[in-house]
Amino acid sequence: MTDTERFANEADVIINGYAFFKSGEEIKAINLNSDCDTAVFKNDGTLIETNMDDIELTITKDYLPNAQKYMEE
Repeated sequence: MTDTERFANEADVIINGYAFFKSGEEIKAINLNSDCDTAVFKNDGTLIETNMDDIELTITKDYLPNAQKYMEE
């Protein structure tokens, strides 16, 4: 099994190719099309760390509220 398959299977939510994982007070987002592109956010949406470029990070931040909504249900 590739990392991409593992990430997809273990994700709490997948939105448009981005896998979101909730762990305590943090949410990790991984681009499944490039599984080395990752961002980590606090639950309030504050960015903790990333290796994404600015455009990809903006896209991920836009998906974050929807991911959080579905992780709560």
